[in-house]
Amino acid sequence: MKNITVIGSGTMGNGIAHTFAQHGFTVVLVDINEEALNRAIQTITANLDRQLKKGAIDEQLKTSTLANITTLTNLETAVKNADLVVEAATENREIKLNLFKQLSGCCKEDAILASNTSSISITEIAAATKTPGNVIGMHFMNPVPMMKLVEVIRGYATTNAVTQTIMELARVLDKSPVEVNDYPGFVANRILMPMINEAIYTLHEGVAGVEEIDTVMKLGMAHPMGPLQLADFIGLDVCLAILNVLYNGFGNQKYAPCPLLVNMVMAGHKGIKSGSGFYKYTAGSRELVVAEKFIGRA
Repeated sequence: MKNITVIGSGTMGNGIAHTFAQHGFTVVLVDINEEALNRAIQTITANLDRQLKKGAIDEQLKTSTLANITTLTNLETAVKNADLVVEAATENREIKLNLFKQLSGCCKEDAILASNTSSISITEIAAATKTPGNVIGMHFMNPVPMMKLVEVIRGYATTNAVTQTIMELARVLDKSPVEVNDYPGFVANRILMPMINEAIYTLHEGVAGVEEIDTVMKLGMAHPMGPLQLADFIGLDVCLAILNVLYNGFGNQKYAPCPLLVNMVMAGHKGIKSGSGFYKYTAGSRELVVAEKFIGRA
């Protein structure tokens, strides 16, 4: 396995492409427009420069990593020679199902089709293809080049051989793969999202303010980042989408998204990506400032 196609050039997609390319794989990064792909290459270059500055890589590895990545906007051309396709499109069920149905018609018969979905059923995704045994979840963590964990999710039909191949591949990428079964939210988000949701409810109900909630979890529970800051980092729209999958999948009220989260997403406050969430974000600044909406609220 040496030819990798990554679909989607956003935060997760460009991080996945970066990681494969840095480990010597030939990578095709595909998206619907050139502008998105150009931004992705700029991001990968900036992240490589950061690694270079820290001494984690040398100039030769930076050059070879960038040389290993090709960008395309035509999906059929991008996947025709792929041994592995990793889908990192937006967390939307219909988009993913349609995409995998399309992939099933234009990939090699023995190609492995992986989804980076953080919550959507791998079994359902696989059912949209002609080769469900070759479909698997490969859930990377953000930022991909730095984070060690890969959740490897077996769908109902995923074969042992495909699972073992992806587990071994993750280790080649210097990751620590963990095999899990296909239930809503898998492991990471089944545990993480209720905590984030409860933190939002704690703010919504006036128990404490944004900084106070995050400080309690950082200093009291040794979390490197508070749950509200983490929600901004993940994307409040993504958090809402995952909570909806959990709520619909389990039918349990404990997964119901907090109304404050719903309202923030509807108003366009999605966290870092929009410049405002529980905190406000200014380009080039590392200072963490509580969004005006929540100042003095406790």
